[in-house]
Amino acid sequence: MSQLIECIPNFSEGRNEEVINALVSAAKSIPSVILIDYSSDSSHNRSVFTLVGSPEGIEEVAFVLSKKANELIDLSKHSGEHPRMGAVDVIPFVPVKDSSMEQCVEISKRVAERIGKELEIPVFLYEESASTAGRKNLAVVRRGGFEGMGEKLQKPEWTPDFGPNRPHPTSGVVAVGARAPLIAFNVNLSTSDLDIANKIAKIVRASGGGFKCCKGIGVMLEDRNIAQVSMNMVDYEITPLYRVFELIKIEAARYGVTVIGSELIGLAPAKALIDCSEYYLKIEGFDYKKQVLENHLFV
Repeated sequence: MSQLIECIPNFSEGRNEEVINALVSAAKSIPSVILIDYSSDSSHNRSVFTLVGSPEGIEEVAFVLSKKANELIDLSKHSGEHPRMGAVDVIPFVPVKDSSMEQCVEISKRVAERIGKELEIPVFLYEESASTAGRKNLAVVRRGGFEGMGEKLQKPEWTPDFGPNRPHPTSGVVAVGARAPLIAFNVNLSTSDLDIANKIAKIVRASGGGFKCCKGIGVMLEDRNIAQVSMNMVDYEITPLYRVFELIKIEAARYGVTVIGSELIGLAPAKALIDCSEYYLKIEGFDYKKQVLENHLFV
């Protein structure tokens, strides 16, 4: 494949293995697309798939997965820690190789229109595909959740970009758009006090006066009985992972709490992790392009 585009659909199902396996099969059904990673979390009750493929293939698989989620996921019976408004909650497209953001925007609009017409699910365009500035931020688009979308869609400023102006009874609403690479990064705390995680999340996220390009919420991992700071790092070049990680450790210590681990959901650019290695190892005069072996092998 010469051109490659990444798609990272998020599904509101992280517990039912039969449904997850059906989505995996659907993801593998398009020859020019590779499912390179998927992960499910029962506390979040959410699955995140990472696919890479040709522009035509990635466009088709996004719709195929939306259709399968529409058939199998009933959001009216869904519960979980992660905010959600749709069975397939969000479908972002990311340019990877010899592709452009403009191309991803066009793909997102075609997929969104097809979902609205063929599946009768309301669709909001977000990030680089957003039809208005007020729809760029996914958190703003999703605000109100599945339960509040009926009332939200009746407001003139929240008329969907595609599809009916009422939520689908079982599939809700979906956000579709194009964006830059994002890192889903979570930090686990040695406490079951969700309030502590919420306080720390408010401090580190941009909307609370914290780091630019950081979104965060507190989440309870019921299966482990621990609280988590769950984040989306929108631009790791502006706010690196280690900087947020260190502040979370400092803030946690105020409450007599420690960081017991962290996790990536899906994939992350290699440089984001190498930046952390450079920081913690205190490597002097490090040159990422020249001193990382793979940069010379895979060109």
